[in-house]
Amino acid sequence: MSRSIRYTSSPLLASRTPVWRSKFVVAAIALAFGGLAARAAYIQVFANDFFQRQGEVRFARTLELPAYRGRILDRNGLILASSVPAPSIWAIPDDVDTKDEKPKLLQLAKLLQMPYADLAKKLDEDKTFVWIKRQVDADTAKEIAALGIKGIYQRKEYKRQYPEGEAAAHVVGFTNVEDNGQEGVELLYNKRLLGKPGMRHVIKDRLGRAVEGVGEVVPPVDGQDIQLSIDSKVQFFAYQKLKEAVLQQRAQAGSVVVLDAVSGEILALANYPSYTPDKRQNLTGAQLRNRALTDTFEPGSVMKPFTVGLALETGRVKPTTVIDTAPGSFTITGVTIHDSHPHGALTVEQVIQVSSNVGTAKIAMQMPASEMWETFSQAGFGQKPQIEFPGAVSGRLRPANKWRPIEQATVSYGYGLSASLFQMVRSYTVFSHDGQIIPATLMKSSEPAVGVSVFSPGTAAEVRKMLQMAAGPGGTGPKAQTQGYSVGGKSGTAYKQQGKGYGTDGNRKYRSWFVGMAPIDKPRLIVGVMLDEPSAGKYFGGEVAAPVFSDTVQQTLRLLNVQPDMAVHPNIVASTVEESF
Repeated sequence: MSRSIRYTSSPLLASRTPVWRSKFVVAAIALAFGGLAARAAYIQVFANDFFQRQGEVRFARTLELPAYRGRILDRNGLILASSVPAPSIWAIPDDVDTKDEKPKLLQLAKLLQMPYADLAKKLDEDKTFVWIKRQVDADTAKEIAALGIKGIYQRKEYKRQYPEGEAAAHVVGFTNVEDNGQEGVELLYNKRLLGKPGMRHVIKDRLGRAVEGVGEVVPPVDGQDIQLSIDSKVQFFAYQKLKEAVLQQRAQAGSVVVLDAVSGEILALANYPSYTPDKRQNLTGAQLRNRALTDTFEPGSVMKPFTVGLALETGRVKPTTVIDTAPGSFTITGVTIHDSHPHGALTVEQVIQVSSNVGTAKIAMQMPASEMWETFSQAGFGQKPQIEFPGAVSGRLRPANKWRPIEQATVSYGYGLSASLFQMVRSYTVFSHDGQIIPATLMKSSEPAVGVSVFSPGTAAEVRKMLQMAAGPGGTGPKAQTQGYSVGGKSGTAYKQQGKGYGTDGNRKYRSWFVGMAPIDKPRLIVGVMLDEPSAGKYFGGEVAAPVFSDTVQQTLRLLNVQPDMAVHPNIVASTVEESF
């Protein structure tokens, strides 16, 4: 039989509990609730920034909305550079199942034209984010999306296209994968072209998918279009003729510049070798260099018109003044200057026509060195080029007070100073623009250029006549003649410096030039051509550079609708007068 227990009679329960103990328990509970309330208030009201940031890091994202980079246009509105959509492929490697999804990953690697081993290596680089391939074409992106690989995503981006390819590469330049300009106009006007990306705040799930927009969308601001002075048709034609000449003459390189003699606009600027701006694999420095602006050389005989122009301007000589160049040499302070062959007595205009070093030096020695330096400097030599283009150099012109007599003589016919082809072409605006040198520009302009006077209009006209003689029968550049248009210009053939000298006979290298203008009475164009180290047997500027000038001038004047000023094709003599160095 169970024994009943009376709990109420238990001595433990019957014992009296101290009052302080119950108060302590209640106080402790109240204090705990108070602490929790204070902590909740601190987190939710007074110091919630940290926790909001942590939440945003985990769920909120700011998506950059790419801006459309502005187009680069030629003077007629034809596209030289534009952007097209090009999705980029990225991944969250931690979400990619490389075992079960391997067949699809093999297809992905094939679509991206990359070895599977390279794809696997990329997926091992980082567990949270990795670029697989930037800027793929739209069709490839669609095929990749159709694979439906978990953890593989796409982002909208833009890729540059260059319709004129290698012909305009050194003018237009290119951008990198981040759409920032690296060379040429792309670099020069990068801020204007780039625009400003927009922003969109979203909440994302763990797979990186935007599931909800938060706040206002800041739309992107597209970049501005840039319209250049370049004529894409002239650019292409000039480049093709230059390329043909470089290959035919087995030259190391070449450059051509076409300048509007009225407005100062650059209609074409090309170099060979070149490159394709959107296909730059294995690109070399020789291809990338914009030689027309970055490379300087001793110009040789193309400097002679400035020396003669100064003598005409100061009244020291007239076009008909006779200069005795016999016996084809001239000794100054123990150093002898030579012509390619003796000419005897020459008028000043004949000195330019046959390109006599002796005649030019004798004219130069009648003038103070300071006057020559001042004139050359005003024509842009030794000065920073008046064009904001990456890599443009100033060349070299030593101060006149450091010239020895022999240096004054050699400078008069283009040795002892250096210039780029662009500088030479711009300097000839002195003769085409009534004695004024005008600024050159790569931007389209509808206004005639305003220049700085170097010579009087009368002197400029007299020199133009001499240039016409030099480019005609009996001169050094008759191969510069064109059908229907009168031309004038000066050839130059300069020894190429090798170490501290110019090499020995049979081992010398040359740079060949031709700079001229047309039509001669009212010039509309100035064209300069340079070939570096022609090695096919000919090296005189009148032989290898003048034909490129001729073809480029004739085609360009027709494209510009300039009326011919000659009714018949000028006679081109079979042999040319060899210019002196």
